[in-house]
Amino acid sequence: MKKFGLIGYPLGHSFSKGYFAEKFRNENIRDCSYENYPLEHIAMLEQMLEHEKDLYGLNVTIPYKQQVFTYLHEIDPEAEKVGAVNCIKIIRHQGKKAHLKGFNTDTYGFEVPLIQALGRQEPKALILGTGGASKAVSYILEKHHMSYRYVSRKPKRRDIFSYKDLTEGIIREHTLIVNTSPAGMYPNTDTCPDIPYEGITADHILYDLVYNPEKTLFLRKGEKKNATIINGLPMLHLQAERSWEIWNE
Repeated sequence: MKKFGLIGYPLGHSFSKGYFAEKFRNENIRDCSYENYPLEHIAMLEQMLEHEKDLYGLNVTIPYKQQVFTYLHEIDPEAEKVGAVNCIKIIRHQGKKAHLKGFNTDTYGFEVPLIQALGRQEPKALILGTGGASKAVSYILEKHHMSYRYVSRKPKRRDIFSYKDLTEGIIREHTLIVNTSPAGMYPNTDTCPDIPYEGITADHILYDLVYNPEKTLFLRKGEKKNATIINGLPMLHLQAERSWEIWNE
């Protein structure tokens, strides 16, 4: 049986295992399984691969999308540019050590719903958060020639806004706002990014990478202002399908 799975820590919020179990059932894909592999430390990856000889593909989530680079033998050029890996193809040849190639499928997952919502617009954007997922977002915005600024609780560069810097005017000027932080994720559903929501208009697009709940407080606040809202579920479906394609190429 071919195995696939997800590494990260913790994995209580994981969407992937259920998604692939349903995919295998619906598409009558036999002799395949998808498991969670909660690794307390990324260094445990090598031992896990030695033990799991039938493992042919992995997804990577928080906090290892950047830390995993050290363990890869090859990196897809797009993932290298993004600076984050969320998909690993495991290539096995008899008698040889597994060869690991890293990809980023978050870029594809993020891009498709965004372009559908944007049409021909090229708005200024704010990216809330500076973690691994934000790298895929900035890569796609640059690809489509959109200017953006990061927003962080603890800015490490002068070109990054702190949440305290944000004004109603800044929000009005940046009509695409992407939340890459975990604010609002279950079970903390009564929280949201601390931005001046009074600056949101019907011209805004609010895109939340959080998928649980499907409509976060961030999105509900945007909806009240008649903004276009996008949640993280389409992105997850698309990145999962792209991962499956990579593993089976």
